[in-house]
Amino acid sequence: MLKIKKILLNSEALMKFQQKLINTEQLPRLFDAFTKSNHQQYGPVEQSGKTLYQPVNEYNQMNSNYLQTVQSIKSVVFPKIEKLFDYRITKEGTKVIDVDVEKFPDRVLWFVHPCDAAAFDVLKAIFSWDVKDKFFTSRWEKITIIGLACSKSDSYCFCTSVNLDPGSTHGSDLFLTPISEHEFLVEIVTDKGNDLLTQNADLFSELSTEIRKEEHLTKIEKKLKPEDIEQRLTKAFESEMWQDQSLRCLGCGACAYVCPTCACFDIQDEGNLYSGSRVRCWDSCGLSLFTLHTSGHNPRSEQHQRWRQRIFHKFSYLPERLKILGCVGCGRCSRACPVDMNIKEHLETISRFETIR
Repeated sequence: MLKIKKILLNSEALMKFQQKLINTEQLPRLFDAFTKSNHQQYGPVEQSGKTLYQPVNEYNQMNSNYLQTVQSIKSVVFPKIEKLFDYRITKEGTKVIDVDVEKFPDRVLWFVHPCDAAAFDVLKAIFSWDVKDKFFTSRWEKITIIGLACSKSDSYCFCTSVNLDPGSTHGSDLFLTPISEHEFLVEIVTDKGNDLLTQNADLFSELSTEIRKEEHLTKIEKKLKPEDIEQRLTKAFESEMWQDQSLRCLGCGACAYVCPTCACFDIQDEGNLYSGSRVRCWDSCGLSLFTLHTSGHNPRSEQHQRWRQRIFHKFSYLPERLKILGCVGCGRCSRACPVDMNIKEHLETISRFETIR
């Protein structure tokens, strides 16, 4: 089934979406149209030499010429801390006050690179695996994604090794590819994207000649095959390789918190005997307390076991259980790691497992 998913993703290169052009002078008008319809808008904002994905009130706050945001945009649908309900205890009894998911706002995500757009499919698979999570689903249904092709990359990027590419439209509603300093090629990917085109038709123009999109994309060499990684992992569970790879790991959890697909969370009650809230907050399987039992037993007490779990979860367990990869090749985990653990390099080692065991 993983191979089927791969074919579906790679088939984007063969698909012909409806194409238009839009001038950079027209994009602020599209932004204003969303503002008038009461959409909250998010985009990449440059601050002190770093690019952050943040709420924006004006189009000119955003920077479309960026390599990668420090953190992913998953918090838009999966907040770092999220209230599940409030409770009140009185003489009359206990009252539970639910969160009204119908009041979640409509949101537009601007200039989303293909790796981040594709990550939403991983989160959707996780949060609808057995029971649909109403909080995630309600937020997801109210977002519009304006994707942006990658015109530059660095050594940490490896999207082509996980069945994506710098021009992948997967996960976007509209997809923009910069073809000159003042113009974007627009691909209308979904019905939601088509509605945007219809409602703002005067902002778009027709193509006069065919545009070769791939000529405007950065080049990222394909180093790995996910199916090879999955196959080798089945034989590598007890390998000493995990200890070698994790020797530098601090167990800080930075990799999980910047990752666009990590979905581990903890649920806690905050308050006192009479009132409070139940919240869920991001967690990480790389943290030492994540699997600690009340008895004191910890089935993953060593750091190499937790590192192994991270790799197996993304490249074996999710493909087997949900038919989707748990990694989009954005490279954020490697950029954020304080001890320079590089997931791409580790995956290349795993791909050679039979020769190094």
